[in-house]
Amino acid sequence: MEKSQKRQFKNQLFEQFARIGQAISNPHRLELLDVLAQGERSVEQLANETSLTLANASQHLQVLRQAGLIVARRDGVRVLYALAGPEVFTLYQALRSAAETRLAEIQRVVDTFLVDRAQMEVVGADELRRRLASGEVTLLDVRPALEYQQGHIAGAQSVPIDALPERITEVPTDRPIVAYCRGPYCVYADEAVMLLRAHGLQAARLSVGFPDWRAAGLPIATTDDELSSGG
Repeated sequence: MEKSQKRQFKNQLFEQFARIGQAISNPHRLELLDVLAQGERSVEQLANETSLTLANASQHLQVLRQAGLIVARRDGVRVLYALAGPEVFTLYQALRSAAETRLAEIQRVVDTFLVDRAQMEVVGADELRRRLASGEVTLLDVRPALEYQQGHIAGAQSVPIDALPERITEVPTDRPIVAYCRGPYCVYADEAVMLLRAHGLQAARLSVGFPDWRAAGLPIATTDDELSSGG
């Protein structure tokens, strides 16, 4: 290959790599990926979840789709979007990890808005798996019910955060509770822990969210799985 051809090859190759970087260089598009990591959603659901207009959400989704990061399928009159593959969430994880390591501002934001987090017990994924295996803990999935149905940590009970105040009497009191939600910066688990503790229950939050647990190859289930097995 001649020198000019090598240069042309590299220019075109890195131009394609840059398409991914350009697609995820917007905070709204990153949040859309974060939500889609839980499961497929319609544009209406995504717009509502991210406080975007339908038009803006649709535009951002098209950018992500053109970069090959998400896919779409038609379900009746709706179009449902999903991550194109597990490597997309791996990319998001890597970006998040690099930002946590290199940007001190992230911790400042966390300390400013999640002021009660420092007083909470945090349980890691490996420790949770051990406690679940030995029956030492009750695990609560406090995400919306749809996300639980699409996939959840095996052994978890679904008590969405909005329903927890009315359903708190359903939570077993004979062992400690661990709550989890979408990811390390999802506030649902924090809110659940504070509410449970206010009712005199021993509660902690999981350090990761469901997508991180799934990406690590740890046991998961769906509602369909449990119904078919009689669970």
